[in-house]
Amino acid sequence: MSIIRLDSHLTNMIAAGEVVERPAGIVKELVENSLDAKAKRIDVAIEDGGITSITVSDDGTGMDSVDAAMAFERHATSKISGIEDLWRISTMGFRGEALPSIASVSETELITSNGSECTKVIVDYGEKKVEECEMCPQGTTVKVKGLFLKTPARLKHLRSLNYESGAVAQVVERFALAHPDIAFSLTSNNQQLLQTSGNGSRIDVIFQIYGRSTAKASVEVNGSDYDYTINGVAVLPSINRANRNYITLFVNSRLVRSPSLTSAVAEAYAPYLPPDRYPIAVLDLTMDPQLVDVNVHPSKWEIRLSEHQRLYDLVKSTLQTVLKEKMQAPEMAAVSSEAPLYKPALDLAFEQISIRETESAAMDSGLKQDNPTPFSDDVFPALRLIGQLHGKYILCQAEDGLYIIDQHAAQERYRYELFDQKMSLANQPETELVIPVYLPLTPSQSAYNELLVKRFGEVQLEAEILDNALVVRKVPLWMAKEDVLDFCTKMVDEIISQKSTDLSMLRKRAAATMACHSSIRFNRHLSNEEMQRVLDDLASCKQPYHCPHGRPTFIKISDTQLTREFLR
Repeated sequence: MSIIRLDSHLTNMIAAGEVVERPAGIVKELVENSLDAKAKRIDVAIEDGGITSITVSDDGTGMDSVDAAMAFERHATSKISGIEDLWRISTMGFRGEALPSIASVSETELITSNGSECTKVIVDYGEKKVEECEMCPQGTTVKVKGLFLKTPARLKHLRSLNYESGAVAQVVERFALAHPDIAFSLTSNNQQLLQTSGNGSRIDVIFQIYGRSTAKASVEVNGSDYDYTINGVAVLPSINRANRNYITLFVNSRLVRSPSLTSAVAEAYAPYLPPDRYPIAVLDLTMDPQLVDVNVHPSKWEIRLSEHQRLYDLVKSTLQTVLKEKMQAPEMAAVSSEAPLYKPALDLAFEQISIRETESAAMDSGLKQDNPTPFSDDVFPALRLIGQLHGKYILCQAEDGLYIIDQHAAQERYRYELFDQKMSLANQPETELVIPVYLPLTPSQSAYNELLVKRFGEVQLEAEILDNALVVRKVPLWMAKEDVLDFCTKMVDEIISQKSTDLSMLRKRAAATMACHSSIRFNRHLSNEEMQRVLDDLASCKQPYHCPHGRPTFIKISDTQLTREFLR
């Protein structure tokens, strides 16, 4: 076998396989070029999911005739000029592969003007057909037609037209969220799907995409340290989704995929959401370009960070602070005909869950030594006991409406905060168990013997390994009345499954488990004194709105809603 040099058309088609996976990838590359051209308006139009045609127009700086022709040459770019530029990339595009790669698998037409010179270039599946002058306003329009028409092996890998349309819409949505100061429009088969004003408000863009309820539940997010700055919007957890695809991240306004940073967002929301629900959040992470390597993959989706763990911690702590300050009391969902101005792209592929509107309330408190610090009277509602419903719910009235408290979730919240606080305190009084806890270990569990003994000691459980079993002889005094065996079993599972990456998370999960097993159950009828105690305990919590597993502890039916339902 002889080594030969591939011709330029074949190398462009190979590059297209890396850069152009589907119509959404083309839209991403073209929109990034428009952003680099300092456009203030970007219009995207597709036909048949982008397979028949894709058109991206902008009002940016445009190009002269020389640059317009050179743009179709492989590795030709205005974004970098030397090796040192690779380590401080501040533009969206820089590889010089997008246009020649796209033009190798489609008929591509470029019309551009820099304000003094107008140029039209047409490249038909890698072969330049036209290069001439054509009048147009300042800016650039790229039209891509017949994608993969001459490469049927690539064409057959595309999904349905609806799926491809949804993928394009998702990309445009996210660009609009990243750049609220730019007016975006998206049209599919002559039907307008999205139109943003470019007024600079990210919450306005969220309203355009997700609707009024989500916009009302959105709060600004700001945080920073000496290297990183975080700006964006977090939607309060009363509105959530069934997957992580609504967590949108940008690095220096570049749309990226980062499973680790996505996990940081999900972990910050974890105390407020059930395990199978995820938040809506949009975060733009700004940093010195030298701290991030965007030259990891041709499509530029992936990045490599220099100080990854510190950014992870900053994202998580910033969101935790915002959620603690802005948490709202859930309100009973009302039947409404309201719908977003258009259906979000992700909802074309995933089920959209019902959305509950929320009413503002803030919280600001901390834990004392023995009990959670109570809310002030003007934050937590003053509840007056009415009674119990079906041995499950406690009914109360307040000035603004009817409150329904989940008796199990409410006490679970209180006991979780109490246990979490006690487990975090060092040198707790200990007691020796009359009957030690004996927990047999499987051979695979025994491989973690040293780690188990260490972690148990970190939460003040004196443990040792004896005859392939974990034996616990001493526990903190406050824990002696709890189900220690069940607690130890759950601890072993948590440690070995490595769900807990640090001691604080291990303690929180352990406290949640113990609180759940020791709280009032459903179908238990309570006396007035017992119900009042549940209310008092809940009012003393640092975060009373959700149990540690994310379920709401209470909901409210406002006087306004009751009046409306009774046609008053």
